Amino acid sequence: MLAAETKAVTMPVKSGSSADARVFWKRIVEPVEPFLEQVAHQLEKQVQAFEPEMAIYTRYVLANQGKQLRPALVILSAGAVGEVTRDLVTVAVIIEMVHLATLIHDDVVDEGEMRRQQPTLAANWGNEISVLLGDCLFAHAVKLAASFPTPDICRAVAAATNAVCSGEILQNQQRGNFHLSRAEYFKILGMKTAELFALSCDLGAGLGGTKGVKRSALRQYGLALGTAYQLYDDCLDLFGTEASAGKTLGTDLANHKLTLPVLLALERATESDQSQIRGLLQSATPNALISLLEWLDKYDALTESRRVVQQFLGTAQQCLKALPDTSGRTALHQLTCFLAQQTDALGVSS
Repeated sequence: MLAAETKAVTMPVKSGSSADARVFWKRIVEPVEPFLEQVAHQLEKQVQAFEPEMAIYTRYVLANQGKQLRPALVILSAGAVGEVTRDLVTVAVIIEMVHLATLIHDDVVDEGEMRRQQPTLAANWGNEISVLLGDCLFAHAVKLAASFPTPDICRAVAAATNAVCSGEILQNQQRGNFHLSRAEYFKILGMKTAELFALSCDLGAGLGGTKGVKRSALRQYGLALGTAYQLYDDCLDLFGTEASAGKTLGTDLANHKLTLPVLLALERATESDQSQIRGLLQSATPNALISLLEWLDKYDALTESRRVVQQFLGTAQQCLKALPDTSGRTALHQLTCFLAQQTDALGVSS
């Protein structure tokens, strides 16, 4: 059975260990775990939709689903403003498949070796299979979206997928551009990450029977939360540990991608220091990362990055004020608190 509504989450926010974070996350999603289990089950069943020879690859990807943040946004958004229906499971599966496809392609582009505490698909079976399997997942997600009686879901999923892939292309075009502006950087983030967050909230609200201001507010919440999440992830790449992150870190520097902490340091640095920082970015060696972190510390880039993340989380919280005072809205608010906790814990030894 689907959970008809979510319980209020009142756990206080505090910076702490990864164990604290797991407990916090568990408290948020516990009321909707039956729904997330259905999504996980349906994702694993999608293996049967592919050629038998592909089963080893599709099962490897579809069985390792992480936190299921986007499916959680689907059900929480629906529960916050409308009814919970079984169509929400299918929509969550569709969005998660698009997301998994983007991760597969990201790991090829970034040469990532670890994802969610295990070797990436590319690390196990190579780039060719990974690229083609990602394409298959994209196509299958659109096929599932086309099964709805009206074209609205399919159009929304196709548009979001287009935005995500376009954002990735824009980011790769900017590799090695160490004069990237904030506006260009945030545009890329909005397309490649925030769009799927917004889609999750928007379709959750829409299938829940909500239109107008409330649905729009949830879409804007998703955009703000998704941007904050990607900012956090960009900071994690520099200030986190692979043991806690569960994936290969340092890939942004290795691939000459400018992210918020470096952008902020360059904005604050003297002309002479800017030249040295750009030299380290161009070098992209392990020793360069160590030196770069010293420059980021000098210009307090992590503190300022945390402040920017908090700004987007504040925007997300403001969007929720347009919604009725329900347990679902409380859970969405707690998601922002969870991300704030994770951000505050960056660079802090546990």
